Amino acid sequence: MTSMTHDGPQITGGVDTHGLTHHAAVIDTVGRHLADREFPATIRGYRDLLDWMRSHGELVAVGVEGTGAYGAELARVLTAAGVTVIDVDRPDRKTRRMKGKSDPIDAYAAAMAVLSGRATGIPKSRDGLVESVRVLRIARRSAVKARTQAMNQIRGLLVSAPAMLREQVAGLEKAALIRTLARLRPGDDLSRPLAATRAALRRLARRHQALDEEIAELDAEIGPLVKQAAPQLLELFGVGPETAGQLLASAGDNPERMRSEAAFAHLAGVAPIPASSGRTHRHRLNRGGDRAANNALHTIVLTRMRFDERTRAYVERRTKQGLNKKDIMRCLKRFVAREVYRALTSTPTERITQTDLAPAA
Repeated sequence: MTSMTHDGPQITGGVDTHGLTHHAAVIDTVGRHLADREFPATIRGYRDLLDWMRSHGELVAVGVEGTGAYGAELARVLTAAGVTVIDVDRPDRKTRRMKGKSDPIDAYAAAMAVLSGRATGIPKSRDGLVESVRVLRIARRSAVKARTQAMNQIRGLLVSAPAMLREQVAGLEKAALIRTLARLRPGDDLSRPLAATRAALRRLARRHQALDEEIAELDAEIGPLVKQAAPQLLELFGVGPETAGQLLASAGDNPERMRSEAAFAHLAGVAPIPASSGRTHRHRLNRGGDRAANNALHTIVLTRMRFDERTRAYVERRTKQGLNKKDIMRCLKRFVAREVYRALTSTPTERITQTDLAPAA
């Protein structure tokens, strides 16, 4: 294999990423396969991979599969070295049925996706405040899920618990119920069903209390980070720390990678999809994109529909025009996505008037 300097021909790289190893490939400007090789998924392996690619010529760009998972650190190393990194989706099922699957095939396919222009997405940088918000929100989401599970198990146990125990906590609100159950004294003899039930309920209640404290601690940690990362976002009506944190995590530390607010709308799954036929001209809901970001926008819209006079007036006007609630919410989410994009990218904005809601349709 002949080594080439950086003054050699232009080449494009592709990497198929895995947990322990990455398989790299390089192609020339007309798509000819030059070479492929496997490297360990370590810091030293990433540097060797980059040196190996550059030994074949002038490295124009590298397509990496899984920049949000196994390829996250590789993308950071390549970006730090001044290499253009492109996020590449895995080949669809039809392509894999026709061409088969192997690590070299996938690596060459990633390089071809970049060269042909099929893949153009810039990956999230994952190196700033927003990445900190994202990882802390993962812990918070897990704690909230576990707390809900504990509460459901408490209510399930109470349904079949002895009447003496059920009557003791009957009619208590959630907070009082948890406090009461956490103070139960089951005794030492757990062979009796009543004592065992008390012991189980006490453990679940104390777990619920511990998760309450953990969630409160995480909220205290996440809130200042969100405010520091995007203070303009929190100023929008209906946007709180939770929805702002999710929108930040979806956009990433480098929201400028989204070329326009329309691109952000596609990312969040709120870009209108044509659903016209014959004399019927309409759009429908978009069920693609980042569903967590879509849910955050949905929450903001629900808040505005209830408390924002401007939004309530818009809903009333569009209802008179014949739109149903789903279509109205689709329009509103598209409008909110425009506001969120401007806040995320710190684009100077003028006061948005009521008439600006119309283009969202």
